[in-house]
Amino acid sequence: MNEITEVIKKRRSVRKFEPQAVREEIIRDILDCARLAPTANNIQPWLFGVVTDPDLKTQIAEMTDYGKFIEECAVCFAVFADATKKYFLEDGSAATENILLACTAHGIGSCWVAGHKKGYADSVRQLLGVSEPYTLIALIASGYSEQRASPSKKTLEEVSFFNKATG
Repeated sequence: MNEITEVIKKRRSVRKFEPQAVREEIIRDILDCARLAPTANNIQPWLFGVVTDPDLKTQIAEMTDYGKFIEECAVCFAVFADATKKYFLEDGSAATENILLACTAHGIGSCWVAGHKKGYADSVRQLLGVSEPYTLIALIASGYSEQRASPSKKTLEEVSFFNKATG
């Protein structure tokens, strides 16, 4: 197995974090991986925010419906994309996955918190000073994991088929 498949197979959502900062060079490397995500027609419609300020993280956490743990993470990445571009959601989602995988590669736990079409998306955008036509795609809570157990995933046989589905 090569390094990338190891990282993909190791990645799990983490919602409990140790109170330890993530070094800026690691954050920058994670952002660099995000900007290199696949993008339709190489449009690159994204804008990436890095939130480490405790007050801002608390405000974001309070806005979300399932992201209260953002308050306790070391870094909250915010992925925005220009909603006037045709494939903004796909491109923003690809960048989000790159952030998740880069976090895992650096030994950082993370959890994708939905943003697109959520009632708080515009409030988060305004709180972080992001102008329209950018829209929130995702929030990614990240930091050193306090969790030790990882939830199991369905088997390959449960989620795949070759050529035609049989049921």
